Amino acid sequence: MTLGLEIGAQTFWQLEVCNACRYCEGYCAVFPALERRRRFTPGDVVYLANLCHDCRACFYACMYAPPHEFGVNIPKALAEVRERTYAEYALPRVVSDLARRNAWLLVVSTLASLAFFAAVVYVSGSRPFEVHSGPGAFYAVVPYVAMMLPPLILSLYVIGVLLAGAFAFARDARGLGKPGDAVQMRALVTAAGEALGLRYLRGGNAGGCNYPTPRTSNARLVLHMLVFYGFVSAFVATLAAFVLQDFFGLLPPYPLLSLPVLLGSLGGVAMIVGASGLLYLKWHSDRAPADERTLNLDWLFLFSLDVVSITGMLLLVLRETPAMAVLLVVHLATVLALYVSAPYGKFAHFVYRYAALVQNRLESA
Repeated sequence: MTLGLEIGAQTFWQLEVCNACRYCEGYCAVFPALERRRRFTPGDVVYLANLCHDCRACFYACMYAPPHEFGVNIPKALAEVRERTYAEYALPRVVSDLARRNAWLLVVSTLASLAFFAAVVYVSGSRPFEVHSGPGAFYAVVPYVAMMLPPLILSLYVIGVLLAGAFAFARDARGLGKPGDAVQMRALVTAAGEALGLRYLRGGNAGGCNYPTPRTSNARLVLHMLVFYGFVSAFVATLAAFVLQDFFGLLPPYPLLSLPVLLGSLGGVAMIVGASGLLYLKWHSDRAPADERTLNLDWLFLFSLDVVSITGMLLLVLRETPAMAVLLVVHLATVLALYVSAPYGKFAHFVYRYAALVQNRLESA
């Protein structure tokens, strides 16, 4: 079977779907979705790109991959489209170009956040280089309102931007759906299971991804799990702290064996190990099937996660020392900067990936 796939105005594939492309059938959703189509809209291409998990099995199995004269490089082409997705679906449109300047956005927002919290410390009259301990010690450095309000506002903004992008993506991707079709609960649940279990990071025949080298490995799967579930654990720790403070009147910092500290520590360590491990894999990965701009976004996102996690763990360890105030300001600033850049960088990929998985389930039903 021969299929044509056009990406933008410059890249055109004439691709024969042979046994090599079916190498990872069951663990790659892209080729089954591709075979369901005989013509491609721009929305279809974006959908296929975000359905790809970059396991790279197709690159190493394809007889037409470089150095063949056809130069078929599916992972790189789809990565280019995914990188453009973050800008095309980011809102408002006037700032969507921030996705192409994510590094500058992260640096500027970090510096602005540092300046903001430093100004708060100065205006509040707190003494940052003294030891603060006991309930409310953090608020003796940065008042509760200044610590809570900016992240809350930014969280609502980030959720709004990501949801708007997801709905726009789903609208463009549903080329095979009938007008008026409702999103079925089964598709939502099944896609959630695939996302939470990282099914499509298991590579060809569940032997693992061809990453960082042509040899299959489950290292990327395990490290992704650590980052994702570490983030979930840290988020639940924040919710637990909110409940303890606002419903039971118990002010932070909390004891080491309390639920917020246990979950936060577990999440922080998991994210440090996962993000650092993924950075190591990327450093040693084969650059042939990679897109340089996408790779840079990956570096930036993982590095920022590492910084947030490391500063959080240092704050826990040194919270009863004179270093606490400085670490608190740095940690809050890096968290705030991560929030600001979230809709315009790699953080957004999980939204479009999940939307693509839902569409794939709808088409497969």
